[in-house]
Amino acid sequence: MFGIIRPCQHSLSASLRDEWLGHLCGMCLSLRDQHGHAARLVTNYDGLLISALVEAQAPAAQRRSAGPCALRGMRGASVAIGGSAQLAAAVSLVLASAKLRDHVDDRDGIYRRKPVAAGANLVARRWAKAARETGVLVGFDTGVLLTAVAEQRSLELAASVGTPLLTLTEPTEIATAAAFAHTAVLAGRPENAEALAEAGRLFGRIAHLVDAAEDLDQDRLTGAWNPLLATGATTLDAGRLARDAMAGIRLALHEVTFTRKALVHALLVHELDHAVTRTFSASDPGYYPPVIQPGKPPRQPRKPGGGSCWWPISEHPPRPNGFFTGCAIGTWMCCTCQVCCRSDWPGPWSGRKRSGPCSDCGDCSGCDCCDCCRCCGKADCDCGPCDC
Repeated sequence: MFGIIRPCQHSLSASLRDEWLGHLCGMCLSLRDQHGHAARLVTNYDGLLISALVEAQAPAAQRRSAGPCALRGMRGASVAIGGSAQLAAAVSLVLASAKLRDHVDDRDGIYRRKPVAAGANLVARRWAKAARETGVLVGFDTGVLLTAVAEQRSLELAASVGTPLLTLTEPTEIATAAAFAHTAVLAGRPENAEALAEAGRLFGRIAHLVDAAEDLDQDRLTGAWNPLLATGATTLDAGRLARDAMAGIRLALHEVTFTRKALVHALLVHELDHAVTRTFSASDPGYYPPVIQPGKPPRQPRKPGGGSCWWPISEHPPRPNGFFTGCAIGTWMCCTCQVCCRSDWPGPWSGRKRSGPCSDCGDCSGCDCCDCCRCCGKADCDCGPCDC
């Protein structure tokens, strides 16, 4: 799983956590039902935003009961179905296809090897084709997303020092704007399309900038292409643009008519703001922002342990592994739940530091309003106190 929005049980109320998991599992099961078990590999946290947006605008939620799953601790769940899950699946397939192509183009790690690159390109084409097939089911033309992915590469090749960062984020912005706007069509709320397109455009900008900043140190060491290195921009420049976009998303969401907006507000306001803070609050990759609670001195958040199972550890600079070693490490980390339970973990093949869903457990320093979303699930907490 990948994505910049990674909430954990400490940052969502129990009800919102169940809703969030229902969208994640619904997208995963939709991928399985339409394209087989292997397609579930493309499940990502940001893709479920699409499903959540559809349900938040629809008159009634479309859900079904799902059986026990190992990733849910062998518990059942109420999962999203229908157009919301299918649109999220289509977007996830495009994102995964683009990510594979990006690794091949940049010749990252094992993708330097021609057989691996050829295999990755084949998988990327299959996922792009699967995205088109799923998009047709919900009336969404994934060609907009795939065209944006193709244009991204040409912009990267033409970039040089002095090129505006926003020039490079534009294809991502166009793609996410189209996906967000289509949620209004699926939900029967066409009047929301314009505002959601604006929110999607700005979300795409943030996602691009966060990804660039997170990969900066590794890309500098390996000589891989990075928008910040290519344009001569700094993380301070990227952070300023990301925070401006965050403010724009808040304004855009105020123009949208929701049936139930608690989860969308929690993800696109609180959690996205945390992602921006997590990425741009300090240049030190090992920095953890202090937890600030009213009336108590700041303290450093607990870094989850795990005993002897919490191996391998993150190293700086990262130490890459070979293909078979990476496969063995990846299997070990998945079977011991490290990917979802550790605060951070090294990529099995690249060794690059990845942030887990609990990397900011208990940290509300990035939130500039009250905690209504966390204590009672309400979303109307931009200014007034919680009435629960």
